[in-house]
Amino acid sequence: MNNNNNNNNNNTGTSLWQIAIQKFKRSKTGMFSFWYIVLCGFIAVFCYVLAPDNSNSANQMHLEIHSKPPGFSVQLLSIPSEVKNQQSWFSVFMKGKQNSSTEIPIKSFSVKNNQLEVIKYSDGLPKEFPASYEKYIQQKTFYLGTDKYGRDLLSRLLIGARISFFIGFIAVFISLLIGIPIGAIAGYFGGKIDDFIMWIINITWSIPTLLLVIAITLALGKGFWQVFIAVGLTMWVEVARVVRGQVITTKQQQYVEAAKALGFSDFRIIFKHILPNILAPIIVISAANFAAAILIESGLSFLGIGAQPPTPSWGAMIKNHYNYIILGKPFLALIPGLAIMSLVMAFMLIGNTLRDALDVKA
Repeated sequence: MNNNNNNNNNNTGTSLWQIAIQKFKRSKTGMFSFWYIVLCGFIAVFCYVLAPDNSNSANQMHLEIHSKPPGFSVQLLSIPSEVKNQQSWFSVFMKGKQNSSTEIPIKSFSVKNNQLEVIKYSDGLPKEFPASYEKYIQQKTFYLGTDKYGRDLLSRLLIGARISFFIGFIAVFISLLIGIPIGAIAGYFGGKIDDFIMWIINITWSIPTLLLVIAITLALGKGFWQVFIAVGLTMWVEVARVVRGQVITTKQQQYVEAAKALGFSDFRIIFKHILPNILAPIIVISAANFAAAILIESGLSFLGIGAQPPTPSWGAMIKNHYNYIILGKPFLALIPGLAIMSLVMAFMLIGNTLRDALDVKA
């Protein structure tokens, strides 16, 4: 008897959210996707700390060594910049170093008569510098190779993760901020209010997403934040439809009727009693929207109306190098393509796992 009572107490003490978390932890694909997303988020936040080239937008060009394969190594002479601007650590953390040194690829060097003589990588001709510049020579390895401008592909890939990752957060936040109140009002009040809101939703839904994003982007202007806002303004429709359907079903429950009988305001009933009980489908649709936002941003950057150069973006990296696929250097386009595919797949897998874990019927 005591064991049965203890089991009953344990079962009643376990909430549905705790059960969902336990189910989620048992899914290997869900946990792998979760930790992969955490890793990408860490890279997005600390990209300038992790990137070998921490100049602003990793835009240090070496045209002499363009399109080199992964693992390419070369000696670089880094000539310090004469202009010294004071930068705070926060500015470097967010935007990278503004005044990076000029790097010259060299084949070899020697010191003669207090002069540093280097053989340039580009034309094999010698060039002289002060002997003190010898300390600025270092061996550098480009682990993922260089792009067509001779920039470090790994650094641009890491910094590009910040755009792809943060656009998901901001777009999903905007879609939730707009979609949840509109969907909740439509589902709770019904009648003409519901008809009017559904009319707006259906009109917005009928416009192709990419076309609507392009129109909003052109209206707001090209740029980093404009793309974030444009993508978010096109995703609220899906959230509103899901919330509306859930509210229509949930408002028939007895606890909602009890709240009305107690004289609670409609605002309190919607946001304190109904919405907390329909978070599961909202979380699932948010994960799907996160993946969709990454794809849309990549498509916009590929078309040239996303993040503008020299800001690195995975979509723009594919655009700049897709013709290299048939020129014998497919890695320049495949590496950012695999980055997009893996991150989108991780969000889709975690969305599927959340759907199964939060399924009350299961």
